Amino acid sequence: MKLTVLGAGAWGTALAVAASTRVSVSLWARDANHAQALQLTRCNARYLPHVVLPPSIEVTADLDAACQHSGHDGLVIIATPMVGLQPLLQQLQQRDEPRPGVLWLCKGFQEKSSLLGHELAARFAPDLRVGVLSGPSFAQEVARGQPTALVAASTDTALTEQAVAALHSDSLRIYTSKDPVGVEVGGAVKNVLAIATGIADGMQLGLNARAALITRGLAEMTRLGLALGAQLETFMGLSGLGDLVLTATGDLSRNRKVGLLLAQGQPLPQILLDLGHVAEGVRSAAVVLQRAQSLGVDMPITQGVVAVLAGEISPAAALTRLMGRQARAES
Repeated sequence: MKLTVLGAGAWGTALAVAASTRVSVSLWARDANHAQALQLTRCNARYLPHVVLPPSIEVTADLDAACQHSGHDGLVIIATPMVGLQPLLQQLQQRDEPRPGVLWLCKGFQEKSSLLGHELAARFAPDLRVGVLSGPSFAQEVARGQPTALVAASTDTALTEQAVAALHSDSLRIYTSKDPVGVEVGGAVKNVLAIATGIADGMQLGLNARAALITRGLAEMTRLGLALGAQLETFMGLSGLGDLVLTATGDLSRNRKVGLLLAQGQPLPQILLDLGHVAEGVRSAAVVLQRAQSLGVDMPITQGVVAVLAGEISPAAALTRLMGRQARAES
């Protein structure tokens, strides 16, 4: 089997390195200068400076050549931020044969349409075999070969089996799921909740508060997922509870860092500028809330994050609002 990874940021590079021990890999970079630097130095200096790209990884800025690499029986993994998913799906849809199976790593709702990845694929690439690859994972640890577990989710069983064949190894364990909706909701909402937990930790509210936020955040995530047609058990798995715990507590989490800095009073534009990487929770928060409200789903933590990000209230005021809510049954 041959694998094509579209996107040479931290995640795309890390997955290409991890897969290269098992399959032939082509790594596509949108920027030709970036591709050339990767090819020459065998190092992604901006995103993963301490990780060496094996000689077997072919780097290119030619999208057609990258897709030809995977062929009909191979696999394409889209590793761009959420904003890049739709255009790549459309380009893959427009290609003549071969059309390999496609998975994406993007986590979030598209801002302009409020759609998840599977909804974008149904609208813009209906002929493709598609799914999502997600779970609790930091790119640095995957690239280093540290133990990681992910879930490949699709209604196409053959596609998830391809993901296992291409990626499952001693250090990267791939589980399968038939619930791409739940896996995508988990991946999108956990980023927003990680901002909330970062704010709480930045305010030094304590471990009790962190545990409460994660637990009640999981309840919000589950309510939205069920309203969108997901399966309950998905949120107790890797892409639900697992990814939420990692992103809300891990020091490598960009979304958590945004929350920490907001609690210190730093302005959001400066935080994002200094971060230098995409924090999907900032982009997704308002869309998550919009989808929830359209479905009549109550998400008070998410609502508080949206208000803080918009500069409408302070982190302290958001806390007061949450703690002042009327007592209710837990479930």
